[in-house]
Amino acid sequence: MRLVLDCSVAISWCLPDERNTYTNMLTELQLGESQAIAPDIWWIEIINVLWVAERRGRTSPNETRNALIFLRSIPLQITPTTTQATLDRTLELSRQHNLAAYDAAYLDLALREQVLLATIDTRFSEVARSLEILLKDPIIQ
Repeated sequence: MRLVLDCSVAISWCLPDERNTYTNMLTELQLGESQAIAPDIWWIEIINVLWVAERRGRTSPNETRNALIFLRSIPLQITPTTTQATLDRTLELSRQHNLAAYDAAYLDLALREQVLLATIDTRFSEVARSLEILLKDPIIQ
């Protein structure tokens, strides 16, 4: 199964206090047969969240290094978001759904590739659910 992997899910794999049944299920899926895709801003978001967690004392530099090693090991296809058409669609999706451009880039990718989106961001989940592209938690459904 192909899916768009939001930064929020991947970070939960690195910060134990952010894990839940949904992200645990996705860890198993991701390390199994799924093919995750993400926009090219994914790594910048990952590094930013890990750096903020480190700066706030939630993690150590060693834990950040281990998180990056782990995340580099998962099969992930990064796709460009800087074409003119992609930028235009991202802006339009931001406007339509009152989303940050970062989230709209993930949304655009899921819509373009016609795949489900995996996220634990509450507001973003609501938008994805309304567009019927949210990868649902099989326990909650």
